[in-house]
Amino acid sequence: MKILALESSCDETAAAVVEDGRHVLSSVVATQIEQHKIFGGVVPEIASRMHTEAVSGVTAEALAQANLTLDEIDAIAVTYAPGLIGALLVGVNYAKGLSLASGKPLVPVHHLRSHIAANYITHPDLEPPFLCLVVSGGNTLLVNVRGYTDFEIVGRTRDDAAGEALDKAARAMGLPYPGGVNLDKIAKDGNKTAFTFPHPHVDGAPLDFSFSGLKTSVLNTIHNAEQRGESIEVKDLGASFLSAVVDSLERNTEKALEQYPETQKLVLAGGVSANSVLRERMFNLAKRQNVKLYLPELSLCGDNAAMVGAQGFYEFSAGKRAGMSLNACASMPIAENEQE
Repeated sequence: MKILALESSCDETAAAVVEDGRHVLSSVVATQIEQHKIFGGVVPEIASRMHTEAVSGVTAEALAQANLTLDEIDAIAVTYAPGLIGALLVGVNYAKGLSLASGKPLVPVHHLRSHIAANYITHPDLEPPFLCLVVSGGNTLLVNVRGYTDFEIVGRTRDDAAGEALDKAARAMGLPYPGGVNLDKIAKDGNKTAFTFPHPHVDGAPLDFSFSGLKTSVLNTIHNAEQRGESIEVKDLGASFLSAVVDSLERNTEKALEQYPETQKLVLAGGVSANSVLRERMFNLAKRQNVKLYLPELSLCGDNAAMVGAQGFYEFSAGKRAGMSLNACASMPIAENEQE
């Protein structure tokens, strides 16, 4: 089964053709990084306009690379939540138009489910159940993946997402956009013990995360140094802060593995899954807990449409369809029975 997939939840306009949820026939991504770099972050209105300009072209290119026509596609999958509402609407409305014009079924796909599904492409042998740590700019979750469309949230951030904290800390350190990526680069040469940061926990919810205190702590460190006229070695500050964030992710993931001893597979997903420190720590954790670790290949960590096509296949197989009333949603839990 061949699925044409579209992704436009933030600042990447992407289209792909995926066969049977595992085989990528084509994947095209038009990035907006250079346009947003001058603002130090994503400007939603600019993102929406650039999606409008790019969506038709990337779709045509994805079909051409797959050597297929729209008539040869079995279904159209599109990210409809969560994300920047204006950006999402571009992809959703374009997919609805394609569906209406071609008569192909329309499959709505949750963005975070797609990030998890990126691992199905990298690891054709991976099947649920497994425990997944989802870490991105807007979300940080521990998910018990019981089936391809059956998700249970066992831990979540109570405030900032890990990726958001990394991006804002990087911007305060004077690093260019995208902050998290550049923080990872400079931290490689830094001393992770040069600065001490808190290790927050949530009372009564040992698997939940909190990163706002960490973010405030690094901002205060920077501001206090500026007020005293002192200089800070950015690579040391970055390494120390990154280590503290990953400490929290690693600690809660280890607790979750101990709470679910039947889990023999640990999966990492989301944009921050490309972070070198996090990948190394998860490798060591999996070895320590004697579980098998699955990491998405680096090209599939960021937003792309191939992962949408992978998850779209399983959503379609589960009978999920959408009509012309489909709308985009800025926020939506990954599990349908969960509350925001």
